[in-house]
Amino acid sequence: MPHRTIHIFRKGLRLHDNPTLLSALESSEVIYPVYILDKCFLTSSINIGSKRWNFILQSLEDLNCNLRKLNSCLLVIQGEYQQVLRDHVDKWKITQVTFDLEVEPYFKEMDEKIKAMGQELGFQVMSLVVHTLYDVNRIQAQNGGTPPLTYKQFLRVLSVLGEPEKPARTITIDDFVKCPTPPEVFLDEKYSVPFPEDLGLPRDSTSIWIGGESQGLARFEHHLEKQGWVTQFSKPQTIPNSFLPSTTGLSAYFSLGCLSARLFYYRLSNIYAQSKNHSLPPVSLQGQLLWREFFYTVASSTPNFKRIKGNPICLQINWSEDQEKLAKWKSGQTGFPWIDAIMTQLREEGWIHHLARHAVACFLTRGDLWISWEEGMKVFEELLLDADYSINAGNWMWLSASAFFHHYKRIFCPISFGRRTDPEGNYIRKYLPVLRNFPAKYIYNPWTAPEDIQKQAGCLIGRDYPLPMVNHKTVSEHNLKLMKQIREQQHKTAQLTRDLVDDPVEINVKHHIEDDKSCTSENNTKKLRCPEDVWMEHIQNDEQIVEPCELNVY
Repeated sequence: MPHRTIHIFRKGLRLHDNPTLLSALESSEVIYPVYILDKCFLTSSINIGSKRWNFILQSLEDLNCNLRKLNSCLLVIQGEYQQVLRDHVDKWKITQVTFDLEVEPYFKEMDEKIKAMGQELGFQVMSLVVHTLYDVNRIQAQNGGTPPLTYKQFLRVLSVLGEPEKPARTITIDDFVKCPTPPEVFLDEKYSVPFPEDLGLPRDSTSIWIGGESQGLARFEHHLEKQGWVTQFSKPQTIPNSFLPSTTGLSAYFSLGCLSARLFYYRLSNIYAQSKNHSLPPVSLQGQLLWREFFYTVASSTPNFKRIKGNPICLQINWSEDQEKLAKWKSGQTGFPWIDAIMTQLREEGWIHHLARHAVACFLTRGDLWISWEEGMKVFEELLLDADYSINAGNWMWLSASAFFHHYKRIFCPISFGRRTDPEGNYIRKYLPVLRNFPAKYIYNPWTAPEDIQKQAGCLIGRDYPLPMVNHKTVSEHNLKLMKQIREQQHKTAQLTRDLVDDPVEINVKHHIEDDKSCTSENNTKKLRCPEDVWMEHIQNDEQIVEPCELNVY
């Protein structure tokens, strides 16, 4: 007998490749598309800032508009998750509840509660994999019951599993003709998508990112039109300080499921099949999807994945606690223009390039301030539109060299790294207008400018813009010694996530350290260039470079 179904939207906020919703429609005579807006539940494990809330609400409104085109609608119900569901199962005489499977522990816990409620109230539960390429449980089963902890081992497992399932067909108006949404709920305003003000949030009118499946698909199609760019895409060659994203800029749409990872994967496969030569994982576009999948897989079964304490794969580092320094980093007041410009862009736009994320994360943790990656993760959760439980925590462990990344001797230089791709400092001039009149020679280290130059620029360092909060050379050398000692003491933990080759920006790329007369420290003593800078320059010149034995820092 056909069901009366509530389909709960979570992160699969789309009508293309939505097999759970499609199965719900095919097995039901009536369907209620629902989004349960429980702020306490949604923020129980991840901090959601106002920009991301705006993006979520835009995505819900877009989904509602797309459903209305199919003679249905999205019913947004505010309240405590279980109570909302219990009330409406009774009200609408529901016999089936469907939702997408998620990997986060708070969703897993809720899934079990819904199943228990189903046994109590007499409704069936159906859930399918929608957000990831693979069922992460299959990956773990193939790996002997545990998640593969290195990217290399992860790829080995996928080579056995084969290609992911192909995307489900897009839902059409015919599906809702066969299984309608009761018309009486259409006009009930209590189910409408709320405005930001209704949730006590400021309206974001400045963001260049608009949420929703429609926007995500438009950006997606725009990028795939550039087949040459797609086939030759190599993430390390993208520019961290370009005004517009030099990557796809689709991460926020993937994070909420406005875009299907499987659709992207197979569209890329079709383009690659037509090209004699194309980039390969891990640096290709398809490789980026697999990194996403890797972190989802590891996070799904690692206790306390987004914490240090109780996390079995994370180095137990005694990071310093300094709220003043943390606040300066978050607000873009470190005195290093490249770092401050990145944090300003993050705060204003909710997005920064992945290499920019590397730079500010390294600065906060092992590079300069020696502050816990947990603190940086919380800031990214609050400010990023694409904040994601698994990927955010995984990347912060990576960038702080607490897990996954083992070339800890490589430290980003907060002066020269940005200069390599933007020697005129236009990125800094945009996001730090107080420095816009500085000559390019001083824009990355304005404290070295003579006083008359500072006056001509209309900005006195120490008064109008802060002095550097640390001496990068001194603190990074000190932190390097600490990290070396910690890794020796916790060797077994460090080896858990280690491959012979395990850096996504360094596979097939070797490094060297090169003497550079133009690269000097704050006290003008000559030193060797940061390996990241050498890498950026040589990777753009397609030169072969060799592995360094030691890291030298500013």
